[in-house]
Amino acid sequence: MKLYYGPGTCSLAAHIIGHELDLDLDLEKVDLKSKLTTSGADYTAINPKGYVPALEIDRGILLTEGPAVLQYLAAQRPERHLLPAEGTIERYRALEWLGFINSELHKTFTPLWHAESPTAAKDAARATLARRFRYLDHHLATHRYLLGAAFTLPDAYCFTVVNWSNYLQLDLTPYPNLKRYMSEIETRPAVEAAMAVEGLKQAAQ
Repeated sequence: MKLYYGPGTCSLAAHIIGHELDLDLDLEKVDLKSKLTTSGADYTAINPKGYVPALEIDRGILLTEGPAVLQYLAAQRPERHLLPAEGTIERYRALEWLGFINSELHKTFTPLWHAESPTAAKDAARATLARRFRYLDHHLATHRYLLGAAFTLPDAYCFTVVNWSNYLQLDLTPYPNLKRYMSEIETRPAVEAAMAVEGLKQAAQ
C-alpha cells in the first residue's frame, strides 16, 4: 500500500496508524501547492481531489478521505483493536468521535491557514475552536483517551488536528487535560516515528 501524504497535514493520522500497526506503507510526499509528488508525478492525476491523504491499496484502487483511510488501515490488523468491534456501542462511539474531529475541529481550522481569510472569519474560527477545546478538556478530565483507557483511531486524528495549534499560536494552557493528552500521545513510538519522518516539531506544551 502507498500512502500519499503532506507533512503535518491530516494525513499524519494515517501515517501514525501505519506505524501503530506495523504496516509496510510505501510513502509518497505530495507538495500541495505544486500538486507534484516527490517522484515528479502530477498528484491531481492520481487523486483529482488534490488533497491528502490518499491510500493506493492496489493498482487502480485508491481510497481517499481521512476517516475512511483510517478505518481501512485498522481493518488490516483487527487484533490490535484500534477500531472497536463491529456492532458494539464502542464502535459507534469511535465513529462519533471521527465525525466530530472531521467536522467540528478539522474544518474549523481552515480560515487560520490562509492569510487572505478575513479577520472576522479567523476570529470566529478561534472562538469556535476554544469551545471545542473546552469540550475535549472536559471529556478528558475523566478519560485517558477519547474512548477510555486505550488509544484508538480517533486519538491519532485528534492529536494530528489539535497539534496544529502549535503552528498557529493557539495556546492550550487553559485546557490542562487536553495538554496532558497531547503530551502523552506525542511520546508514543509510532507518533514519534511518523513525526520524525515528516520533519515535524512536537505538540504544543
